[in-house]
Amino acid sequence: MLFFLDLFLLFLYFKIARVHKKEEKLSFSIKLQHILVALSALSLYSYAYSYIAWYLVLIVSFLFFIIAALIVTAVQLGIFVDGKPQFGISKLYQYLPLITITVTLLSAIIWS
Repeated sequence: MLFFLDLFLLFLYFKIARVHKKEEKLSFSIKLQHILVALSALSLYSYAYSYIAWYLVLIVSFLFFIIAALIVTAVQLGIFVDGKPQFGISKLYQYLPLITITVTLLSAIIWS
């Protein structure tokens, strides 16, 4: 179960990071986070192809990719109450370090 949670957070991270890259300049710390999450993704997929059926990994990856894209698109469009944005994309950027730590730790827990 941790594998699927980690996989979803991985796709959500990369979708948020892609939007962040288009809108703002990348700093060294953001690039370092991207590298750390990419290494976690490689270890996660190597685990998946070793212990989980390949077709299940592909199907779940495709579904999580679509869900993450829809979530980020909904936030980009905005969640407004009485004409004021309640949750914007800039608030979503603040969760990048937290998602990085979570993905990295979950990948380490899955391998141990």
